[in-house]
Amino acid sequence: MEVVPSSQLYYTVCLLSLHNHHNFLINQFHKRMISLRVPAPSSFNLQRLNSQALERRWRLGRDCFLSFSPSCVENRIGLGVRSTKSEMAPFTAAEEETLPEGLQPELMPKHVAVIMDGNGRWAKIQGLQPWDGHRAGVEALREIVELCGKWGIQVLTVFAFSTDNWIRPKIEIDFLLSLFERTLKSELETLAKNNVRISIIGDSSKLPKSLLEVINEVEEVTKNNTRLQLIVAVGYSGKYDVLQACRGIAQRVKDGEIDVEEIDEGLIEQELETNVTEFPYPDLLIRTSGELRVSNFLLWQLAYTELFFAQELWPDFGRNGFVEALMSFQQRQRRFGGRKS
Repeated sequence: MEVVPSSQLYYTVCLLSLHNHHNFLINQFHKRMISLRVPAPSSFNLQRLNSQALERRWRLGRDCFLSFSPSCVENRIGLGVRSTKSEMAPFTAAEEETLPEGLQPELMPKHVAVIMDGNGRWAKIQGLQPWDGHRAGVEALREIVELCGKWGIQVLTVFAFSTDNWIRPKIEIDFLLSLFERTLKSELETLAKNNVRISIIGDSSKLPKSLLEVINEVEEVTKNNTRLQLIVAVGYSGKYDVLQACRGIAQRVKDGEIDVEEIDEGLIEQELETNVTEFPYPDLLIRTSGELRVSNFLLWQLAYTELFFAQELWPDFGRNGFVEALMSFQQRQRRFGGRKS
């Protein structure tokens, strides 16, 4: 008989107990015109789930239960319940210097970009709704942000919402933007305490006013933080970025500020939205879910970026997957068009 680790057993018991509240949750969701499907206990395969994956599923189920329990509904906590277990502890000097075995500090990338793909598919596999996958994706992002801060990575850029995503169902878009707003509010204090600077890039013209106000607040509060810069691309695409840069340069030529002959790569770089950081060009791009494309993300900036495609769906991507991507990066020779003898 296989011996199940205590951590797996603990979270499995929590999941099974949540299953007993299945009917209650269904009623609460129906009242709000939302349906939720919780997998039956027989669907759990302990051989396929590690303790980290079980913990994330447990947190997701617990948050759903807490969000729709009578006390939480009465207190209007809603869907924004935050997992205190996943809060980042303040980074210490010792933690920052500690790297997993095999990683060399002098070869760590300064800028890592991530296409966080697979939230919807992850939710479908778990028998949940798409927005549950997005909530689980936030948990995964917390872990990667924490690891970047500890391991000396200076910039992390994540693709949160593409200009192409506006064609999705309105209910999903509304939830995504609401989740983003709530996450910014709930994580602001923790990120500021950990010396993380937050920058938001993308076309903000379609974003809700309340979200724009929160974005302005978090950027202002964290603007002087220096340990890690977290750049979140919302309403962004690579084509949009190049287009708005061209328009900006054309306007400067029209206004007589510059001559056409002065337009060069450096000037275009200044007009791109990644001008918010000292390191606008990612050293490493990670895309999850097994898809082998860049999906209109940072098209100009990825010219010499090393690419890593992970098979895991984003909610399942964690420390081990991140280490694998960094190890792969450190084993490559970056020539930037030249030749090493």
